[in-house]
Parts: sequence; structure tokens; C-alpha cells
Amino acid sequence: MTSRKPDEPLARNSRLRLVRPRALATARRAVTTRRTRPAPRPPEGTPPRAELARQARHVLADAVRIARWAAVERGPEAALRAGPEAGTSEERAAAALDLTPGQIRAGWDRARLAGLVELHGDTARPGWRLHAWDRDDSAVLRGWVALFDAWSLVHPAPEGVAPSAVAEVVEAVPQVLSLLQLSQGPVLVPALLDLLGQRVEELREERCEVPATEQSPEQAPIAPEPAETPGTDGLPALLDWALEGLAAVGALTLDPGADARHATLTPLGNWAVWVKLEQICVAAQSPAGNIEQSAEDMLRGCARLTPGPARAEYRAWLAARTLSSAVAELLAVARGEDALLRGLAFEALRVVGAPAEAEVRATVAEPSLRPYALLWLAEYEGADPDDAQEVLTREEATWLWVDTAAAVADHGESELLVRHLESAVQGTVPALLDEVRAVGHPRTVQVLVALAAAHPDPALSKAVRRAAFQVHTGGA
Repeated sequence: MTSRKPDEPLARNSRLRLVRPRALATARRAVTTRRTRPAPRPPEGTPPRAELARQARHVLADAVRIARWAAVERGPEAALRAGPEAGTSEERAAAALDLTPGQIRAGWDRARLAGLVELHGDTARPGWRLHAWDRDDSAVLRGWVALFDAWSLVHPAPEGVAPSAVAEVVEAVPQVLSLLQLSQGPVLVPALLDLLGQRVEELREERCEVPATEQSPEQAPIAPEPAETPGTDGLPALLDWALEGLAAVGALTLDPGADARHATLTPLGNWAVWVKLEQICVAAQSPAGNIEQSAEDMLRGCARLTPGPARAEYRAWLAARTLSSAVAELLAVARGEDALLRGLAFEALRVVGAPAEAEVRATVAEPSLRPYALLWLAEYEGADPDDAQEVLTREEATWLWVDTAAAVADHGESELLVRHLESAVQGTVPALLDEVRAVGHPRTVQVLVALAAAHPDPALSKAVRRAAFQVHTGGA
């Protein structure tokens, strides 16, 4: 048996060559365990998805026409501006589409909210839903649900109402929609107003609750003056605003009625409320009760779910919070030490979509989040997930490889860590070790030690262990 000379490159040993590179997305999914669950059935009487999609296409017909006109006018490959230009462009669109300028503005807003066009700074481009609109019912329904979620942006709130009161009503509207869904028919507006008032009062009481702590009378702080709370006098106008906004997106209908006005969910609205209630139930029934948990605990609860059920739980968790606070909480988890939670946090941010773009873009300057943010932005801008990794430099891809290896080492099995070796972009182990040492990931030593312990090849294990020692001691 011949021994290798000390200066002989390790790459010449065939056992130290990597098998073949895999997509980084495959490595990121290595720590999940596949598990299936039956899909819930919608309530009896719900129209088929094809009919729901037809209704959604009808609601968004003007928005689709305007988005397509803008794409043709600007050229299919050219970047669109963030809206039809004031004056001549708006007038040209109105004349071409036989709509009023007001309808053009409203349709453009709906196109943006439904994801038919996507904003990127000062420009907008046709969204993938616009390209798939005529052939993909799921894309149509997701676009309509995005508009449904943004109902409060479609219809301007009444003037002279405190923003805090508007926010309370927006937060309380899901309770109103639940009553409409459970009633399976028209509900009088006065009954909805009573429920809205009760829910607003509950929200105010929840905000006023302060955890009690054991303090001596001398230590007890002086109680601050109670903050002025908006009254309920403006609730009827705010309820009208909410119902009109929901009617404007096709979620319900309003009828004057003989005695009093009443509201009824449309088939689309009934289906959307059921979907959201089902998402919340899925999360609430999980072992960790994810909807009630912090972002970190929620992500831990989703760690062993397959992507579909995990996304359902992300949506339910997000639905129970304001998007701004949810995005901030997810990014705070991503900045932590657990690499698995970092990757899952960005998966949850993919569910958030456009509202998270500015915050994600800001994290590009943070070394620990930069690769994840660049992949998120590439996919958000239309890149195929399997090709998105091409936006990363060699150093960024290596940093992500180490971070993913840390997640596998902490939460996966040894054989998964060995398989993760095959996903590296480098062609040989020596090249990988050189570049891993160079990127300076804080978990480099632990990852190399774990890989050396897990790999069955003695020569490779020895080379990796030596590299770990060199990083630990600062040697070359």
C-alpha cells in the first residue's frame, strides 16, 4: 500500500472528490421529514374551484385589462413605471379600454394589490399571475385572495376618524366575516354593528392588560394617566366603510332590505373566509399551538412539516398579526444563532410576499442574512427557485452552504450532513475546505468537526478534521 506524499494535492485521491453538485434548495430541505395529511374539504354548497376562479376573473376583469394594456404599451420586456403616467397615459388608457380615468386608477391599484403587476422601486413589471391568468385557476384565486386581504386599501377610510379607530375596525373585521360565514345567509347590519362594538371593546381591554408583579408599596410606580381611547360613536360609519370595501372586492353584497340593510357573503367571500378559518384551525391544532406562539416557537413547530402544511401554518400565524410586526419578528429570529430557524424565517417571509420586500432588501447589507435575502429577492422578482442560487457569488454560496450545514448538524442526522457535502458548489473537498475557511462563518469549526465525525471515509474525515483544527488555531 502506497502512502500519499505530504505535498500531493488531496484532489488526486478519487475518494475525496465530490459526487455532483445539487441545488442549494435541496440542501435547505434536507432537515425536513416528509409527512402528508388529507386536504380539508370546503363546506357543502361551495362552488367548484373552476367556478370560483371564473367569479374572481370577473371581479378583476378591469384590473387585468389595464395591466395587459400597460404591458403592451411599455413592451413585454420593458420595465413598467409604478402606474399609468398622469395626464396623457391615463387618458390614452381610458380611451383604449373605454373606461373613465377614475376606473383606470382604481383598476391599476387592484392590479398591484392582486399581484398582476409587481413594484420594484420606481418601476413595475407584469406579475407572474398576469401571465398565468387564463390558464391557472389557482393563480387567479390566490390573486383574488390577495385583493381580499387588502380590502382596507381599496376603499378610503372616512375622513376625520382617528387612525387608531380605523386600525381597530380592520383588526375586528375577521370576527364580522366569521359571523357572516357561519350564518350562511344575510345578516342585518345592526347585528354586525353590535358584534363589531363588542370585538373593539375586547381589543381595547387586551391592550390595557398589564402583567401583575409582586412589588412593595414603596416600589410600586405611580400609575400613568390613562390614554384617551377613541369612542364608539364613529363605529357605524366605519362598519359601512368596511362593508363597502369588502363589497368592492367581491367578498359580499349589500342589500337595502325592507326593514334594515343586510350583508351576505358571495360564494367567493364565503370560500375565502372558510380557507382562512381552516388555516387558523390547522395552526391552532398543531402540537405547539403555533398561532399563539412567538415567531421562534412557531418556526420550531413547523420545522418538521413538509412545505405545503408549513406554508398553511405560516399564513395562519400571519393572519393573526399585523404584517409589519410579523415581518419584524421573523427577521429578529433570522438574526439569531439557529441556522434552521433562519432558513424557515425566510420561507415564512416568502408567504408574506410584497409587503416584506423593503425589510428584506434592507437585510442585504447584513452578512448573515445576505444570501437568504438575495435568494428571496430573486424569487420575488420572478426567478425560478431552482435557478435563484445563480444570483449568489461563490463566497455567498459557500457561506450559505456552511450555514445550512450548521442547521443539519444541529437538527438533522449524520447521513444528512454527509449528503449535504454533495450540494457544495466546489468540485473537490480541498477546494471546498479552502473556501469554507476563507468565508469566516462563525460555525465553521463546529460544522467541520461534525462532518469529520459523520463521514465514513477515513481519508476525507482526516482532511476535514485537520481543516477544523487549522480554523480553530488560526493556521493556514
